[in-house]
Amino acid sequence: MASDDGTAQVRGWFAGRLPEGWFTGVPEIIRDREEIAVLGTLPDPPGEMDEGERAALIDGLIGRFREETRERRVEIAKEAERRFRQKVSWGVTCGGQAVMFTTLSVPVMTRLRQPERQVLDTLVAAGVARSRSDALAWCVRLVGQNADTWLAELRDALQHVDRVRSEGPDVNSRRMD
Repeated sequence: MASDDGTAQVRGWFAGRLPEGWFTGVPEIIRDREEIAVLGTLPDPPGEMDEGERAALIDGLIGRFREETRERRVEIAKEAERRFRQKVSWGVTCGGQAVMFTTLSVPVMTRLRQPERQVLDTLVAAGVARSRSDALAWCVRLVGQNADTWLAELRDALQHVDRVRSEGPDVNSRRMD
């Protein structure tokens, strides 16, 4: 997890660097060890239409934004990647629908005992996932969707721990007497 100070610096840089008019406000910056995700909000479409037409309009607005801003987003991402030494991904929210255009896929290794492997193998056998790797990703997404409140509280607690640590003594600089 990145420190508050680093994320605030990234958030400020993007707020100052992105062209005016791209989003309805300051984009959300989601940062982890490997990636900076920039998620901006597009203006909502008018609400006076049937559900199918509204969904098609939202898809069209998102597609148009993606195509019209591609070159500029790539330039900004390259600059940010050099500056912050992390990959940048992009996404938008429009009409309550969030779409990520580009995201980093990072391999994660884990050791599982037989009962845990059996869960993954059951998902593969049932056709829910193509492989154990896909099954594990599916499980993580499911937990993320169903535990949003708990995970948000946990992230808040970790931010508090980071703040307290940053205010404490520097344990890396030992005196050599």
